[in-house]
Amino acid sequence: MKRLWKTALAAVLALTAAGCTSIAGNSGAAADELKMGTFQDVTSWDPANADIGFDGPYLSAVYDPLVALDEHSQPVPALATSWSFSPDSRTLTMQLRTGVTFADGQPFDAAAAVKNLEHLRAGARSGQAYLNVASVTAVDPQTIALHLTRKDDTLLYFMGLGRSWMASPAAIDRGDLATDPVGSGPYEYRAAESTAGAQYVFAKKPQHWDAATYPFTGVRMFPITDQTASLNAMLSGQLNVAFANPAEIPQAQQNGWNVSSKVASWVGIQFVDRTGERVEPLGDVRVRRAINHAFDGAAILKAVGQGGGTVSSQVFPVGDPAYDPALDDRYAHDVAEAKRLLAEAGHPRGFPVHMPMSPIFQAWQPAVQQTLGELGITVTWDEMSQADYQKNAATYPMFIAVIAMDSNPMASVAGRFTTEQWYNPEPSIEAFPEVAELVARTEAASGDEQLALARELNGKLVDLAWQDVWYQANNTYFSVPGIKVTPITGMMFPTLRFIQRG
Repeated sequence: MKRLWKTALAAVLALTAAGCTSIAGNSGAAADELKMGTFQDVTSWDPANADIGFDGPYLSAVYDPLVALDEHSQPVPALATSWSFSPDSRTLTMQLRTGVTFADGQPFDAAAAVKNLEHLRAGARSGQAYLNVASVTAVDPQTIALHLTRKDDTLLYFMGLGRSWMASPAAIDRGDLATDPVGSGPYEYRAAESTAGAQYVFAKKPQHWDAATYPFTGVRMFPITDQTASLNAMLSGQLNVAFANPAEIPQAQQNGWNVSSKVASWVGIQFVDRTGERVEPLGDVRVRRAINHAFDGAAILKAVGQGGGTVSSQVFPVGDPAYDPALDDRYAHDVAEAKRLLAEAGHPRGFPVHMPMSPIFQAWQPAVQQTLGELGITVTWDEMSQADYQKNAATYPMFIAVIAMDSNPMASVAGRFTTEQWYNPEPSIEAFPEVAELVARTEAASGDEQLALARELNGKLVDLAWQDVWYQANNTYFSVPGIKVTPITGMMFPTLRFIQRG
């Protein structure tokens, strides 16, 4: 859930990669082996510390999840064959699959599931999915119960997104999962044939319980961060699936490749100080609205985003039940209106502000400098390393952001607005009573009523200029004929169940 860092890195490297002009080579039918350019090296083989976005392909090869997602981001059975909530929504009971063993021969059962869920609850990254889980117990050898402190409509979604991978209890106890994965997944990890940081090799297990979902006899994953190198690897046949630069789509189509794209992150300015405690003008909604009006999202998307996305003013993904197309016209580019709002708020000459800057955000820096400068808002940039940006960005009143989105409305409510995140350490919901009341109603509701309230909440937060969203950026994938990639918003690179023949 802490996904800005790699999302931004992916976006910037994709934008700065040089185009390749020759088209030749890899245009034939897909081979039995899947050869993927995954963009990022595996962060950790330990599901508790893995990145929820880019680590998905790696982990999905060696681990099975309790819960998976379908192409519509709805939870579907995996190692948990069924589940149900108690009438008060405070207990989630899960029936477990039988006859499954881990690679070291240990059985998957309720004791193993409890061990894994406690491990995930304590994880530095995975723990955020289980904030409302007080404990996990074994009801019987094939049944577990998750006991919640409150109703949680995001739990199954996050479990399916990548927070319920099951590992061998013995491996958890040894404490070496980060480098030595032991799961029950569809592929065997061939460590002897793999080279960390360069190539990871997997062979299919013919007797896996879900073998039909994984059609390839073998998988090779190549972490290739340079998009030009990735394109050339596709052209030479080294890859048959790759994380791609949207600017290369015409060349991919000329070569007969499949192109899959879907919105993945929002790009713009994250307001941290919405109450004006550090920079008084930001506490005035007219100032935040002025900043929204001042930016030309369409121009930034074209110039920096290579057209790979959708101009938008909201953080609910395009097509999401809470997404409202009408809201995208709320802040039409209008510098005159922006100046009028600033003057009305008592800041006709603007105001000074400090913002952080690191190399991965330099592509957007000129647009921010120029646009805010037109309003008289003078920016002092504090340069820092890429690693320090995530640590320090949210200590500033506002900063340039590229933040991953979720394909679940309540996950968007929690992750973008109501819970403390590194990019939103001060949700400030309590400072806006009308927002707090609407959040409470949304969280208490269910079904169509909840979706309608989430949509209403979306409109309220856009009206309050909670963020300055310029556009929603796509993630794009190329694949050769015969291989189909189904992008999932929330997964920066889809897990292997979403890479199929077709």
